[in-house]
Amino acid sequence: MGLAMSTPVDEMDGPYKRRWAALGVLCISLLIIVMANTSLTVAAPDMVKDLGLGSSDLQWVIDGYTVPYAALMLILGAVGDKYSRRGALVLGLFVFGAASVAGSMVDSSGAVIAARAVMGVGAAMIMPATLSLLAATFPREERAKAITIWTATAGLAIAVGPLVAGALLEDHGWASTFLINVPIAALGIIGALALVPPSKAARPGGQAAKIDYVGGVLSVVWVGSLIYMIIEGPHFGWGAKAIAAAVIAGVGLVLFVLWELRHPHPVLDVRRFTKRAFAGSTMAVALFFLAVFGAFYYLTQHLQFVLGYSPLDTGVRMLPLAGAVFVGGALTAILTPKVGMKVTVAFGMTVGTVAIALLARVDETSTYNDFVLPLIILGLAIGLSLSPCTNAIMGSFPEDQLGVGGAVNSTSIEMGGSLGIAILGTVLAKTYSSNLGDAAAEAAAAGGPKLPEKALTVAQDSVGAGLAVAKEVGKQVATGAAPKVGPEKAAALGAQQAQAVVEAVHKSFADAVAHTSVIGAVVLGVGTVLVAFLLPGRGKSGPESAAAEAEKETAAV
Repeated sequence: MGLAMSTPVDEMDGPYKRRWAALGVLCISLLIIVMANTSLTVAAPDMVKDLGLGSSDLQWVIDGYTVPYAALMLILGAVGDKYSRRGALVLGLFVFGAASVAGSMVDSSGAVIAARAVMGVGAAMIMPATLSLLAATFPREERAKAITIWTATAGLAIAVGPLVAGALLEDHGWASTFLINVPIAALGIIGALALVPPSKAARPGGQAAKIDYVGGVLSVVWVGSLIYMIIEGPHFGWGAKAIAAAVIAGVGLVLFVLWELRHPHPVLDVRRFTKRAFAGSTMAVALFFLAVFGAFYYLTQHLQFVLGYSPLDTGVRMLPLAGAVFVGGALTAILTPKVGMKVTVAFGMTVGTVAIALLARVDETSTYNDFVLPLIILGLAIGLSLSPCTNAIMGSFPEDQLGVGGAVNSTSIEMGGSLGIAILGTVLAKTYSSNLGDAAAEAAAAGGPKLPEKALTVAQDSVGAGLAVAKEVGKQVATGAAPKVGPEKAAALGAQQAQAVVEAVHKSFADAVAHTSVIGAVVLGVGTVLVAFLLPGRGKSGPESAAAEAEKETAAV
């Protein structure tokens, strides 16, 4: 314990002996910040009921975490590099845990959104710290293996979040999904102090690393505005807020690039994007999570609203993906050294494209068995593709900028995920709404009962709203028919009408899932071609040569 408490990792003779135990702490820390988003999607219905959240409120409860998380990672990664990477991890876990306690105790939408935003600040400290500490603690010959385990943990968290939240919601309220973070954060803090060695950046000659605060602020402005625009526009319309955010993001990005090109110690040297390994890996991570997060967005809804699974059952049925991530990680550890990262990543993205494309077969008669194979294939794709890309990104940065490297990787994940939910979520919503409108028109034209226009508008908002409307319509039909045909026949008529609406909602949503999957597969397929073109061939400019270039850059400074 004393070694981890006092001796910086860069001053040790040889590799840190307890580095694999330290990796466990880093993976626990990663687990908590990924689960914070995936678990909330399961707890959302309880929060809506208890807090009276509107659709706008609920959206910002979910996304209030994402904006500060994505926007602050770059500057906080640089701060962690300069002062203390382990300190950033511990402080981030403390902020995350404290905000989780606050979030469990509030009783208004504004307070929950604020708590989630503070959790996002904590996550922005934790995420880059986990990768920078991993890279600093492990020698280069072991780093790819450690990153594979780190990546597999992220995939596990995506599937485990709904499972844990579903189990808690069986006997407890939504607040329990916040409180579960507290003991995990406490365990992470204790483990970090006991097992993770201190680490911070130092330039050659013992000079302290410098921070480009202006560049950091500009990165916060343009990334934060971009994420806000991605969330605001598709969900709430392209009004003044979304357009203003788009303008700020564009201007902020231009100023950021110009400033970074001129600054002697930029927070992110944008010239790195001219390196094929770095640019291709960053693009691969963003595109992959665009498809994965988008698919998760509608898969969890389909399992719950169409197939009727409870939150806990939904979480259990996502586990095949988690297991497949570990298998994919093991395969990439074998394949990448033999065939190179270009082949492995392109193959993994192709496999992911196939997984998304298989979901295009979904219809209203599909059962869970139709989802198992795509989930397994998607998990394999995650394991195959992401760890080589993360290794290449981290290998592109010198040792004094590992926190910035981790921030770039994690920001790519968040941007891709946000775009996936925004783009594919919008396609899903519009297709579902159009399908349901057509179904209602066809039913009325065939002589069936006409759904009131107001009820149809509400039902077109979401699959959950559609099922609620079906229930209400059934009650109204039964109440209206009771004086004429008697209570028993009226109840049967009401149930028949409700079932007709339910079937229309299920079919409309299933068809929307199939259509959205086609779009997702096309996007990922095109992205696969671009990434394969960008990534260098084996031995040309892979992670190893990128790392060598980064070391030369440090020496030049």
